[in-house]
Amino acid sequence: MTAPSRTASDGELVQLGKKDFESDQAVRWCPGCGDYAVLAQVQKIMPELGVPRENVVFVSGIGCSSRFPYYMNTYGFHTIHGRAPAIATGLKLARPELQVWVITGDGDGLSIGGNHLIHAMRRNVDLKILLFNNEVYGLTKGQYSPTSRQGMRTKSSPLGSVDRPFSTLALALSAGATFVARSIDTDARHLQSVLKRMAAHRGIAFLEILQNCPVFNDGIYEEMKDRKIKSDHLVELVHREPLVYGSEHDRVLKLDTDAMRLYPGRRDERDGGVEVTHDERAPEPTLATLLGSLGGDGVPTPIGVFRADEQPSYADLVHAQEARERDARGPGSLRDLLYSGDLWEV
Repeated sequence: MTAPSRTASDGELVQLGKKDFESDQAVRWCPGCGDYAVLAQVQKIMPELGVPRENVVFVSGIGCSSRFPYYMNTYGFHTIHGRAPAIATGLKLARPELQVWVITGDGDGLSIGGNHLIHAMRRNVDLKILLFNNEVYGLTKGQYSPTSRQGMRTKSSPLGSVDRPFSTLALALSAGATFVARSIDTDARHLQSVLKRMAAHRGIAFLEILQNCPVFNDGIYEEMKDRKIKSDHLVELVHREPLVYGSEHDRVLKLDTDAMRLYPGRRDERDGGVEVTHDERAPEPTLATLLGSLGGDGVPTPIGVFRADEQPSYADLVHAQEARERDARGPGSLRDLLYSGDLWEV
Protein backbone atom coordinates (compact mmCIF):
# COMPACT_ATOMS: atom_id res chain seq x y z
CA MET A 1 0.00 0.00 0.00
CA THR A 2 1.14 3.53 -0.71
CA ALA A 3 0.97 5.89 2.22
CA PRO A 4 -1.70 8.62 1.98
CA SER A 5 -0.42 12.14 1.45
CA ARG A 6 -1.52 15.76 1.69
CA THR A 7 -0.52 18.84 -0.29
CA ALA A 8 1.71 21.31 1.54
CA SER A 9 1.42 25.10 1.16
CA ASP A 10 4.15 25.05 -1.51
CA GLY A 11 2.24 22.46 -3.54
CA GLU A 12 4.52 19.56 -2.60
CA LEU A 13 2.99 16.22 -1.58
CA VAL A 14 3.79 15.33 2.03
CA GLN A 15 3.38 11.82 3.46
CA LEU A 16 0.83 11.76 6.26
CA GLY A 17 1.85 11.03 9.84
CA LYS A 18 0.13 10.46 13.18
CA LYS A 19 -0.55 14.18 13.72
CA ASP A 20 -2.49 14.36 10.46
CA PHE A 21 -5.06 12.00 12.01
CA GLU A 22 -5.37 14.03 15.22
CA SER A 23 -8.36 16.36 15.23
CA ASP A 24 -8.42 19.83 16.80
CA GLN A 25 -10.81 18.70 19.55
CA ALA A 26 -9.65 18.53 23.16
CA VAL A 27 -9.61 14.89 24.27
CA ARG A 28 -11.96 14.55 27.22
CA TRP A 29 -11.55 11.30 29.09
CA CYS A 30 -10.71 10.77 32.74
CA PRO A 31 -6.99 10.90 33.58
CA GLY A 32 -5.55 7.40 33.28
CA CYS A 33 -8.35 6.08 31.05
CA GLY A 34 -7.24 3.33 28.69
CA ASP A 35 -9.04 5.09 25.83
CA TYR A 36 -6.11 7.48 25.48
CA ALA A 37 -3.73 4.62 24.72
CA VAL A 38 -6.07 3.08 22.14
CA LEU A 39 -6.62 6.42 20.42
CA ALA A 40 -2.86 6.99 20.18
CA GLN A 41 -2.24 3.60 18.55
CA VAL A 42 -5.11 3.98 16.07
CA GLN A 43 -3.81 7.42 15.04
CA LYS A 44 -0.31 5.99 14.75
CA ILE A 45 -1.17 3.09 12.42
CA MET A 46 -3.58 5.05 10.19
CA PRO A 47 -0.88 6.54 7.91
CA GLU A 48 0.51 3.04 7.33
CA LEU A 49 -2.74 1.58 6.00
CA GLY A 50 -2.58 3.31 2.63
CA VAL A 51 -6.14 4.65 2.90
CA PRO A 52 -6.77 8.38 2.24
CA ARG A 53 -8.32 10.24 5.17
CA GLU A 54 -11.38 11.11 3.09
CA ASN A 55 -12.06 7.36 2.68
CA VAL A 56 -11.96 6.59 6.42
CA VAL A 57 -15.04 6.80 8.65
CA PHE A 58 -15.41 6.17 12.38
CA VAL A 59 -18.92 5.35 13.64
CA SER A 60 -19.72 5.15 17.35
CA GLY A 61 -22.70 4.60 19.63
CA ILE A 62 -22.98 5.91 23.18
CA GLY A 63 -20.45 5.64 26.00
CA CYS A 64 -17.03 6.94 26.96
CA SER A 65 -15.35 5.21 24.00
CA SER A 66 -17.94 6.67 21.62
CA ARG A 67 -16.31 10.11 21.74
CA PHE A 68 -13.65 8.55 19.52
CA PRO A 69 -14.84 10.02 16.16
CA TYR A 70 -14.40 13.57 17.48
CA TYR A 71 -10.69 12.93 18.01
CA MET A 72 -9.95 11.45 14.59
CA ASN A 73 -9.25 13.81 11.69
CA THR A 74 -11.39 11.69 9.38
CA TYR A 75 -15.10 11.48 8.68
CA GLY A 76 -17.19 10.24 11.58
CA PHE A 77 -20.65 9.68 13.05
CA HIS A 78 -21.54 9.79 16.73
CA THR A 79 -24.79 7.83 16.53
CA ILE A 80 -27.30 6.38 18.99
CA HIS A 81 -27.08 3.82 21.75
CA GLY A 82 -26.18 0.37 20.43
CA ARG A 83 -26.99 1.16 16.79
CA ALA A 84 -23.52 1.94 15.43
CA PRO A 85 -23.18 -1.44 13.60
CA ALA A 86 -26.52 -0.90 11.82
CA ILE A 87 -25.62 2.61 10.67
CA ALA A 88 -22.13 1.47 9.67
CA THR A 89 -23.64 -1.39 7.66
CA GLY A 90 -25.79 1.01 5.66
CA LEU A 91 -22.81 3.26 5.03
CA LYS A 92 -20.63 0.38 3.86
CA LEU A 93 -23.31 -0.88 1.45
CA ALA A 94 -23.87 2.60 0.00
CA ARG A 95 -20.16 3.49 -0.20
CA PRO A 96 -18.18 0.22 -0.41
CA GLU A 97 -14.93 2.05 -1.15
CA LEU A 98 -14.86 3.49 2.38
CA GLN A 99 -13.00 1.90 5.26
CA VAL A 100 -15.54 1.90 8.09
CA TRP A 101 -14.54 1.52 11.75
CA VAL A 102 -17.06 0.98 14.55
CA ILE A 103 -16.22 2.10 18.09
CA THR A 104 -18.27 0.59 20.89
CA GLY A 105 -18.02 -0.58 24.49
CA ASP A 106 -19.11 -3.59 26.51
CA GLY A 107 -22.30 -1.81 27.51
CA ASP A 108 -23.17 -0.13 24.21
CA GLY A 109 -22.23 -3.13 22.06
CA LEU A 110 -23.32 -6.10 24.17
CA SER A 111 -26.42 -4.82 25.95
CA ILE A 112 -28.79 -2.59 23.98
CA GLY A 113 -26.70 -3.13 20.83
CA GLY A 114 -26.26 -6.88 21.15
CA ASN A 115 -28.48 -7.87 18.25
CA HIS A 116 -27.00 -5.29 15.90
CA LEU A 117 -23.52 -6.51 16.77
CA ILE A 118 -24.13 -10.23 16.30
CA HIS A 119 -25.97 -9.77 13.01
CA ALA A 120 -23.21 -7.59 11.59
CA MET A 121 -20.84 -10.45 12.44
CA ARG A 122 -23.22 -13.10 11.09
CA ARG A 123 -23.50 -11.24 7.78
CA ASN A 124 -19.73 -10.70 7.53
CA VAL A 125 -20.15 -6.98 6.85
CA ASP A 126 -16.79 -5.41 5.99
CA LEU A 127 -16.48 -3.37 9.20
CA LYS A 128 -13.62 -2.96 11.67
CA ILE A 129 -15.19 -3.16 15.14
CA LEU A 130 -13.26 -2.08 18.23
CA LEU A 131 -15.02 -3.09 21.44
CA PHE A 132 -13.54 -1.41 24.51
CA ASN A 133 -14.10 -3.73 27.46
CA ASN A 134 -13.65 -2.21 30.91
CA GLU A 135 -16.34 -4.46 32.44
CA VAL A 136 -18.42 -1.55 33.71
CA TYR A 137 -20.67 1.29 32.56
CA GLY A 138 -18.38 4.30 32.81
CA LEU A 139 -20.30 7.17 31.22
CA THR A 140 -23.39 6.61 33.38
CA LYS A 141 -21.23 6.36 36.48
CA GLY A 142 -20.42 2.80 37.39
CA GLN A 143 -23.26 0.31 36.94
CA TYR A 144 -22.41 -3.31 36.19
CA SER A 145 -22.27 -4.24 32.49
CA PRO A 146 -22.75 -7.45 30.44
CA THR A 147 -19.06 -8.31 31.00
CA SER A 148 -18.83 -7.47 34.72
CA ARG A 149 -17.64 -10.36 36.88
CA GLN A 150 -20.02 -12.12 39.22
CA GLY A 151 -20.05 -10.58 42.67
CA MET A 152 -19.03 -7.12 41.44
CA ARG A 153 -20.53 -4.44 43.70
CA THR A 154 -21.74 -1.39 41.80
CA LYS A 155 -24.45 1.25 42.12
CA SER A 156 -26.85 -1.07 40.34
CA SER A 157 -25.66 -4.22 42.15
CA PRO A 158 -24.90 -3.12 45.73
CA LEU A 159 -24.98 -6.73 46.98
CA GLY A 160 -22.86 -8.00 44.10
CA SER A 161 -23.87 -8.89 40.56
CA VAL A 162 -25.40 -12.35 40.18
CA ASP A 163 -25.30 -12.20 36.36
CA ARG A 164 -22.92 -14.42 34.46
CA PRO A 165 -20.75 -12.26 32.18
CA PHE A 166 -20.60 -12.64 28.43
CA SER A 167 -17.59 -14.42 26.99
CA THR A 168 -17.13 -11.69 24.40
CA LEU A 169 -14.93 -13.57 21.94
CA ALA A 170 -16.89 -16.81 22.23
CA LEU A 171 -19.95 -14.74 21.35
CA ALA A 172 -18.23 -13.23 18.30
CA LEU A 173 -17.01 -16.61 17.10
CA SER A 174 -20.40 -18.22 17.61
CA ALA A 175 -22.00 -15.41 15.60
CA GLY A 176 -19.73 -16.25 12.67
CA ALA A 177 -17.19 -13.41 12.75
CA THR A 178 -14.41 -14.12 10.27
CA PHE A 179 -11.70 -12.13 12.10
CA VAL A 180 -11.67 -12.19 15.89
CA ALA A 181 -8.90 -10.87 18.13
CA ARG A 182 -8.11 -9.51 21.58
CA SER A 183 -5.50 -7.02 22.74
CA ILE A 184 -4.72 -4.77 25.72
CA ASP A 185 -4.94 -0.98 25.80
CA THR A 186 -1.38 -0.34 27.02
CA ASP A 187 0.45 -3.02 24.98
CA ALA A 188 1.38 -0.70 22.11
CA ARG A 189 3.33 -3.26 20.05
CA HIS A 190 0.66 -5.91 20.23
CA LEU A 191 -2.25 -3.52 19.71
CA GLN A 192 -0.65 -1.95 16.64
CA SER A 193 0.00 -5.36 15.12
CA VAL A 194 -3.59 -6.53 15.55
CA LEU A 195 -5.04 -3.22 14.31
CA LYS A 196 -3.05 -3.47 11.09
CA ARG A 197 -4.17 -7.04 10.53
CA MET A 198 -7.83 -6.29 11.06
CA ALA A 199 -7.59 -3.27 8.74
CA ALA A 200 -6.34 -5.57 5.98
CA HIS A 201 -9.08 -8.16 6.53
CA ARG A 202 -11.96 -8.23 4.05
CA GLY A 203 -15.13 -8.92 5.98
CA ILE A 204 -16.05 -8.37 9.61
CA ALA A 205 -13.06 -7.77 11.89
CA PHE A 206 -13.79 -7.76 15.62
CA LEU A 207 -11.25 -6.71 18.24
CA GLU A 208 -11.89 -6.77 21.97
CA ILE A 209 -9.58 -4.36 23.78
CA LEU A 210 -9.14 -4.96 27.51
CA GLN A 211 -9.25 -1.37 28.74
CA ASN A 212 -8.86 0.14 32.17
CA CYS A 213 -11.46 2.40 33.81
CA PRO A 214 -9.49 4.18 36.56
CA VAL A 215 -12.61 5.63 38.21
CA PHE A 216 -15.14 2.78 38.42
CA ASN A 217 -13.16 -0.44 37.80
CA ASP A 218 -9.51 0.33 38.27
CA GLY A 219 -6.84 -2.35 37.98
CA ILE A 220 -8.96 -5.29 36.79
CA TYR A 221 -6.37 -6.22 34.15
CA GLU A 222 -3.31 -5.34 36.19
CA GLU A 223 -2.02 -8.93 36.34
CA MET A 224 -1.91 -8.93 32.53
CA LYS A 225 0.04 -5.66 32.44
CA ASP A 226 2.55 -5.98 35.30
CA ARG A 227 5.85 -6.89 33.63
CA LYS A 228 6.89 -9.01 36.59
CA ILE A 229 3.93 -11.39 36.45
CA LYS A 230 2.08 -10.93 33.17
CA SER A 231 3.84 -13.87 31.48
CA ASP A 232 2.06 -16.15 33.97
CA HIS A 233 -1.35 -14.65 33.22
CA LEU A 234 -1.24 -14.21 29.44
CA VAL A 235 -0.83 -16.60 26.56
CA GLU A 236 -0.09 -14.87 23.26
CA LEU A 237 -1.57 -16.71 20.31
CA VAL A 238 0.80 -17.38 17.42
CA HIS A 239 -0.41 -19.12 14.29
CA ARG A 240 0.95 -22.69 13.99
CA GLU A 241 2.59 -22.51 17.41
CA PRO A 242 1.68 -24.34 20.68
CA LEU A 243 -0.13 -22.41 23.41
CA VAL A 244 2.96 -21.81 25.54
CA TYR A 245 3.25 -19.25 28.33
CA GLY A 246 5.09 -18.54 31.58
CA SER A 247 8.36 -16.74 32.32
CA GLU A 248 10.30 -19.92 31.51
CA HIS A 249 8.02 -20.92 28.61
CA ASP A 250 7.47 -24.16 30.47
CA ARG A 251 3.69 -23.99 30.76
CA VAL A 252 1.17 -24.75 28.08
CA LEU A 253 -2.56 -25.00 27.50
CA LYS A 254 -3.56 -28.60 26.85
CA LEU A 255 -6.73 -30.13 25.47
CA ASP A 256 -8.71 -32.67 27.46
CA THR A 257 -10.28 -34.50 24.53
CA ASP A 258 -12.84 -36.33 26.69
CA ALA A 259 -14.30 -33.18 28.22
CA MET A 260 -13.39 -30.89 25.28
CA ARG A 261 -11.80 -28.31 27.51
CA LEU A 262 -8.49 -26.50 27.63
CA TYR A 263 -6.53 -26.46 30.88
CA PRO A 264 -3.11 -25.20 32.02
CA GLY A 265 -0.31 -27.73 32.43
CA ARG A 266 3.44 -28.14 32.20
CA ARG A 267 5.18 -29.13 29.01
CA ASP A 268 7.16 -31.89 30.70
CA GLU A 269 4.10 -33.48 32.36
CA ARG A 270 2.34 -36.50 30.90
CA ASP A 271 -1.13 -36.06 32.26
CA GLY A 272 -3.19 -37.36 29.39
CA GLY A 273 -3.76 -33.95 27.86
CA VAL A 274 -2.83 -33.09 24.30
CA GLU A 275 -0.67 -30.12 23.32
CA VAL A 276 -2.49 -28.34 20.52
CA THR A 277 -1.21 -25.95 17.89
CA HIS A 278 -3.03 -22.69 17.36
CA ASP A 279 -4.63 -22.44 13.93
CA GLU A 280 -6.28 -19.09 13.29
CA ARG A 281 -7.33 -20.24 9.81
CA ALA A 282 -9.11 -23.42 10.91
CA PRO A 283 -12.36 -23.90 8.94
CA GLU A 284 -14.28 -24.49 12.18
CA PRO A 285 -13.79 -22.17 15.17
CA THR A 286 -14.02 -24.94 17.79
CA LEU A 287 -10.60 -24.45 19.37
CA ALA A 288 -10.82 -20.67 19.00
CA THR A 289 -14.14 -20.70 20.88
CA LEU A 290 -12.60 -22.70 23.73
CA LEU A 291 -9.75 -20.17 23.86
CA GLY A 292 -12.21 -17.28 23.84
CA SER A 293 -13.84 -18.57 27.01
CA LEU A 294 -10.59 -18.83 29.01
CA GLY A 295 -9.21 -16.52 31.67
CA GLY A 296 -9.09 -16.10 35.44
CA ASP A 297 -8.97 -18.61 38.31
CA GLY A 298 -5.40 -19.63 37.54
CA VAL A 299 -5.99 -19.95 33.80
CA PRO A 300 -4.12 -17.50 31.53
CA THR A 301 -6.03 -15.11 29.28
CA PRO A 302 -5.31 -15.51 25.55
CA ILE A 303 -4.55 -12.45 23.44
CA GLY A 304 -3.91 -12.20 19.73
CA VAL A 305 -5.78 -13.36 16.65
CA PHE A 306 -8.22 -16.16 17.42
CA ARG A 307 -9.62 -16.53 13.91
CA ALA A 308 -8.79 -15.12 10.47
CA ASP A 309 -11.01 -16.76 7.88
CA GLU A 310 -11.50 -15.49 4.34
CA GLN A 311 -15.10 -15.49 3.15
CA PRO A 312 -17.08 -13.23 0.79
CA SER A 313 -18.16 -10.05 2.55
CA TYR A 314 -21.78 -8.97 2.81
CA ALA A 315 -21.26 -5.97 0.52
CA ASP A 316 -19.55 -8.15 -2.10
CA LEU A 317 -22.50 -10.56 -2.11
CA VAL A 318 -25.12 -7.80 -2.22
CA HIS A 319 -23.44 -5.89 -5.05
CA ALA A 320 -22.84 -9.09 -7.03
CA GLN A 321 -26.54 -9.91 -6.67
CA GLU A 322 -27.49 -6.44 -7.90
CA ALA A 323 -25.15 -6.75 -10.89
CA ARG A 324 -26.71 -10.07 -11.90
CA GLU A 325 -30.19 -8.54 -11.75
CA ARG A 326 -29.13 -5.54 -13.85
CA ASP A 327 -27.56 -7.83 -16.43
CA ALA A 328 -30.69 -9.96 -16.60
CA ARG A 329 -33.41 -7.27 -16.44
CA GLY A 330 -31.73 -3.99 -17.35
CA PRO A 331 -31.03 -0.95 -15.15
CA GLY A 332 -34.68 -0.50 -14.18
CA SER A 333 -36.64 2.64 -13.40
CA LEU A 334 -37.72 4.00 -10.03
CA ARG A 335 -40.89 5.39 -11.63
CA ASP A 336 -41.78 1.99 -13.09
CA LEU A 337 -41.17 0.38 -9.70
CA LEU A 338 -43.44 2.85 -7.90
CA TYR A 339 -46.26 2.29 -10.39
CA SER A 340 -45.95 -1.50 -10.61
CA GLY A 341 -48.12 -4.09 -8.87
CA ASP A 342 -51.49 -3.40 -7.32
CA LEU A 343 -52.60 0.22 -7.11
CA TRP A 344 -55.49 1.91 -5.35
CA GLU A 345 -56.84 5.40 -5.13
CA VAL A 346 -57.69 7.18 -1.88
